[in-house]
Amino acid sequence: MDGTTLYSIGELSRRTGLSVKTIRFYSDANVVAPTGRTPAGYRLYDLDALFRLELVRTLRELGIDLPTIQRVLNRELSVAEVASAHADALDVQIQTLQLRRSVLRAAAKSGSSHKETKLMHRLTQLSGEERRRLIDDFIDGTFGTENADPNAAAMVRAATPDLPDEPSTEQVAAWVELAEMIGDDDFRARMRRVAGHQANGLTLGIETEAGDELMEFTRRRLAETRTVGIDPLSDEAVPVVDDLVRRFAEVFTRAPDEEFRDWMAQQFEVAHDPRVDEYWRLVWIVNDWQVVPNLIPVYPWLVQALRRNR
Repeated sequence: MDGTTLYSIGELSRRTGLSVKTIRFYSDANVVAPTGRTPAGYRLYDLDALFRLELVRTLRELGIDLPTIQRVLNRELSVAEVASAHADALDVQIQTLQLRRSVLRAAAKSGSSHKETKLMHRLTQLSGEERRRLIDDFIDGTFGTENADPNAAAMVRAATPDLPDEPSTEQVAAWVELAEMIGDDDFRARMRRVAGHQANGLTLGIETEAGDELMEFTRRRLAETRTVGIDPLSDEAVPVVDDLVRRFAEVFTRAPDEEFRDWMAQQFEVAHDPRVDEYWRLVWIVNDWQVVPNLIPVYPWLVQALRRNR
């Protein structure tokens, strides 16, 4: 083979793997023009045409459109420039497909209805900036009042949930639940009430009055109970709660009755509202933060167990 060798369309087809029809199309579009013709009028192509066709085939297989390929062949664009641009475009497409896959898997796992799946898709389609704006609106709406605690606002803002480009099924489900939660006025009121205690590390009145010994025992007992997976609404939780109620009643010289149980629940839920703690759990899932068992609040378990029959 040398630079003067001329090839027919059939020979080019055999060498490139492209059909005769496709080569004729490229030739008519002036992507790969024939070098000359035989006396009978059949097209002939040189070695450069063979190389150009092989490049065209490669770029087309990579999804590059014909006008862009023409610019590469005319040396208006380099292969590197085109490859970089299309690689970036593919990254976006891949992220979109991965997000759709996560939405579909989350919908399948939760048994979502058509309406719920549509909402899930719409919320996850928001750009990163739009998702941050949604959280900013929630924080501003919750802590934008005159008497709001700036430390609480800073704490919530520092833990802004940020859905990754390739979220898992669990992250998609957690983000959708968060997005619905933060628009609820009742939840905002709960967050406003509780976050100040959490951000400033304030000690509850019942903790101070009960004393360090009883509180240390309570936290250890509740942590052990949570670790073994006892549900606060189950029968297994009854002896644990009864024992704690009895110990607190002795310290406060009160009868361990329903009225006292209700009072205890009110005291502990001041800084640990179950819905607020659920918010933090969802944030940790969305941000893919490692759950540290020692940092999981135990009082919500106690509050649920104390209110078991109500």
